[in-house]
Amino acid sequence: MARTRRGHNPMTTGMPLIMGILNVTPDSFSDGGLYNNFDDAVDHAVQLVEAGATVIDVGGESTRPGAERLAVDKEQARVLPVIRELIARDVPVSIDTMNAATAAAALDLGAVLVNDVSGGLADKGMARLIAESGIEYVAMHWRGHSAKMDSAAVYTDVVRDVRNELKHRVAELIVAGVRPDRIILDPGLGFAKTAQHNWQLLGRLRELETLGHRILIGASRKKFLGELLPEGAPTADRDPATATISALAAEAGVWGVRVHDVAGTLAALQVWESLNEGRAPAPRALGSGK
Repeated sequence: MARTRRGHNPMTTGMPLIMGILNVTPDSFSDGGLYNNFDDAVDHAVQLVEAGATVIDVGGESTRPGAERLAVDKEQARVLPVIRELIARDVPVSIDTMNAATAAAALDLGAVLVNDVSGGLADKGMARLIAESGIEYVAMHWRGHSAKMDSAAVYTDVVRDVRNELKHRVAELIVAGVRPDRIILDPGLGFAKTAQHNWQLLGRLRELETLGHRILIGASRKKFLGELLPEGAPTADRDPATATISALAAEAGVWGVRVHDVAGTLAALQVWESLNEGRAPAPRALGSGK
């Protein structure tokens, strides 16, 4: 397994960073219940790193549509033991949480990034924590908790509206003391978005990049990809579509992709990278005079 020095920030890479998903939950839409067991969770994280993940995103609260909130103490009981063990093994860890207390506990253990689907709106203490710690921070576009987010999927122009709302969120984070260069933005595919909204956002990613911040894309196994498959197909069958989106997002210049299937995504990104190398003009032969 590739090793990263403890305390080293692995957030720089040539192709888009691959964030491997580790849901330590019983109710996540794709893999809920698969990694509730401590040993299973740790083993899966190690496998994701060996497959090519740069960082493991550990989450203990499901944010699928309709999900109810989880008590903070239960969230921490799920994620902190796993995070402690992964960091002891020199595995770079991101904490996927809306709760500042959980984020702080994960950072104390050595997590290198906070991934907050609420962009700091669910817990007003989050911005202060990020400002004080100076840690990398993913702020997702968010219009409310999972239990009611589908009713908020109303836009005039989804790309313009999401861009404007993210711009406003960034401004508030900066006022709270968060360093602009630490902010990574996620358009929140599937969060208060219809399938059409998701495709529009993916098709116009460069408009979001004009905000001047790195972009993370989390399309992995989401419902709108399932609509491309036969009815009843398992969520894992959405991995090829996810890998394709990862390559197209790389072409659009995104910073990272958050995925379940790391190996398939890495292969797609390697194809994209090799294609880019093939586009480069051939070196001129010495002495050709041309």
